[in-house]
This record gives sequence, structure tokens and C-alpha cells, in this order.
Amino acid sequence: MESKIPLTISHLSDKQWEAFSELFAYNTNAIEGSELNSQEVRQILEEDKWPDKSKRDIAETYGVNEAIEFIRKTKEHISLDLIKELHRIVFKNSKSFAGEFRKTGEEVAVRDGLGNLVHEGAPQSRVIYLLNKLIEWYNKHKLIYPALILAAVVHNQFENIHPFRDGNGRVGRLLLNNILIKHKLPPINIDLRNRKEYYQSLQSYEKNHDIKPTIDLFVKEYSLLNKILHKPRR
Repeated sequence: MESKIPLTISHLSDKQWEAFSELFAYNTNAIEGSELNSQEVRQILEEDKWPDKSKRDIAETYGVNEAIEFIRKTKEHISLDLIKELHRIVFKNSKSFAGEFRKTGEEVAVRDGLGNLVHEGAPQSRVIYLLNKLIEWYNKHKLIYPALILAAVVHNQFENIHPFRDGNGRVGRLLLNNILIKHKLPPINIDLRNRKEYYQSLQSYEKNHDIKPTIDLFVKEYSLLNKILHKPRR
């Protein structure tokens, strides 16, 4: 499957990286409820032009863009400090707990638009232990398993743990891309239009230990990204 990915990271130009960062910032924030449209995100990042929208959404647009630049430069694959730093970068101007794992008594539950419980994060008392086990698993297998498997497991396990009070989805998707980049694969954008499929893939992993829907989604997103990055920009 990796051999069929229509992109090569070494061939991405600076302009394509810029386009990806804007695309990713729009979609990853929109999945979590940002009201900014793609054109507004582009104007924020290219022209420093602010729309009359939520200052939080604007701050997190800058934050995600900065985090993409960070994972392009860092040599680190995964660690507690890296995870906290990604959260700090994205939310430093929007959340008082930026860069801090959940504290005692802070438990999280994810609900859908109808109020139905979709996921409960790990108990706060086990967050550090479970993250360390994930890091240990990755370091043990990073030279054995294909990069798509490594990235999918790290992302999905991270989302199961949900170590932060809020912002886990965005940090998880950044972590996913950091793993891909470190293995010389291009980054992935989870398109807002595929949000339902994305959540279903997480559910398949959590409930049935089935990672195939996640891998299938990644390959689908690569094909879509290839078309976008090679389309002339206006």
C-alpha cells in the first residue's frame, strides 16, 4: 500500500508544504468545530488578515501552522515532552492548560451531536503510564513495522488515552504526521468531508482492534491530497 502512495516527501516544494499546512490547519480545526472557512484560514496565514470570527479559532489556526513547521524540523519521533510541546504550540494563545496533561480529577468523555457517549478517555491516574507504554511500543517496533501501521497505531492509541482536557484530536493528528514524516512518507490531511469515516475508523480500532479502516482512510486521503497539491493555486 505504501508503494502506491502518489506522493514523495522529498519532492514536496516549499509552496506545497505551505499549501498543505493551510489545508491541514483548516480541516483539523474544522473537525473540532472551528467556524473559519478555508479562504479565511488562507488569508490569516498568508496575509495576517483576521476575519470577524472567534479569536480562539484564529489563534489555533496560527498554532496548528506553527506545529506543522515544528514537526518538519524536530528529529524526535515521540516522547512525553514532544506530545506536551505540540499541545503547547497549538493552544498557547487559546487554552490556559496548554501543554499540560490532565490533572487529578480531570476525566474526559467524547459525545456526538446527539449527546451519545462515543468515547471515554483513560482514567487520569493511568495517562502517563499508558503514554509511556505507547512510546515503548513504538521504539520497539519502529524499525520492524511499516510506517503506515506505526502511525495508525500511535494515533489511535493516543486518541484512546485522551491525555489532555481538550485538544486531543489535533495533537493526535499532528503526532500521526510526525511519525509519517520521520519515516520519509508525506503528511496526511484528514478532510472535514471524511470526518464521519474518520470517527468510524477510530471506533473500529477501539471496539474491535481493527486497524484496517484507518489504513484505508489514510490511503484515500493521500490520493485526495495528491490532487490538491498538484492543482494550480489561485
